[in-house]
Amino acid sequence: MSLIRRAARQNKTMLMKTGSYYLIHICVAALVAYAVTGNLWASLTLSLLEPTVQAVAFFFHEKAWERAAHRQAGNSPALHNA
Repeated sequence: MSLIRRAARQNKTMLMKTGSYYLIHICVAALVAYAVTGNLWASLTLSLLEPTVQAVAFFFHEKAWERAAHRQAGNSPALHNA
C-alpha cells in the first residue's frame, strides 16, 4: 500500500472534515463577496482566491510557530526563572 493511501486511511475523518470545511468556507466567502460587490464573477473569484491565499499564509504561520517552539525548547529553564 502506498504511503499516500495509508495516510489517507489513517486520517479519513480529518480529511473529510477538512474538505467539508473548505467547501463551506468557499460558499460563505462567495455569499459575503456577492453581498459586498453585487457581482457574481467577482464573488466567485474572491471566494476561490481567498481560501487559497489563507492556506499559504497558514503554512508560513505554522512554520513560524514551529521555529519559535524549537527556539524556546533550546533555552535553559534557569534563564526563564531568573
